[in-house]
Amino acid sequence: MAEPIGLSVRGLSKKYITAKRPIFEDLSFELPRDGRLAILGRNGQGKSSLIKMLGGILKPSGGVIDWRMTSSWPIGFAGGFQGSLTGLDNINFLSRLYDRDFQDILARVDDFAELGVALKRPVKHYSSGMRARLAFGLSLAIEFDCYLIDELVSVGDARFQRKCEEELFQHRKDRAFLMASHDMNIISQHCSRALIIENGRAKIFEDIHEAIDVYSWLRAV
Repeated sequence: MAEPIGLSVRGLSKKYITAKRPIFEDLSFELPRDGRLAILGRNGQGKSSLIKMLGGILKPSGGVIDWRMTSSWPIGFAGGFQGSLTGLDNINFLSRLYDRDFQDILARVDDFAELGVALKRPVKHYSSGMRARLAFGLSLAIEFDCYLIDELVSVGDARFQRKCEEELFQHRKDRAFLMASHDMNIISQHCSRALIIENGRAKIFEDIHEAIDVYSWLRAV
């Protein structure tokens, strides 16, 4: 029996006012509740824009995004923090927003992000790496049905990247993912389908290896 649909995207488009043409248009696809979809495309084709639209950070120009399961914000996204507040204050705010126990969320974030006393400092004084660690820790401290991932390998040092991969792909192996990445090793290991965005158009590939071949050819052109 097929897994129920957790996300339905219909006729999605995005065009910036200053752009001559849409980043993409008339994009439609579905994601089962256990789906693992890679989002592939060369730089500037709209991968991050799509992730941000699915995460509610960026407004689409047209179309419908219909979530039927809970979804994370884009993992590692630090743009939602209030810079004048401390890390602790931001954790407290999100705990209240998602109706979670503050002490439980704090313990999870503190253990994962390893920021220690820096949590008592305003986030505006954090380095980009510290902000990413806090954002990633919060993303994983609150459980979701589906995780939105944008270039996982760019978060932190090698040890922290391995820690992130273990939390996502081992401890949450039963969850859905949408993952934008240039790392074909991660894509081939963890995704079963792919969406390739190229010159304003997008195509779904049911065979992940075929998608990787096509994407590799596009990058080489």
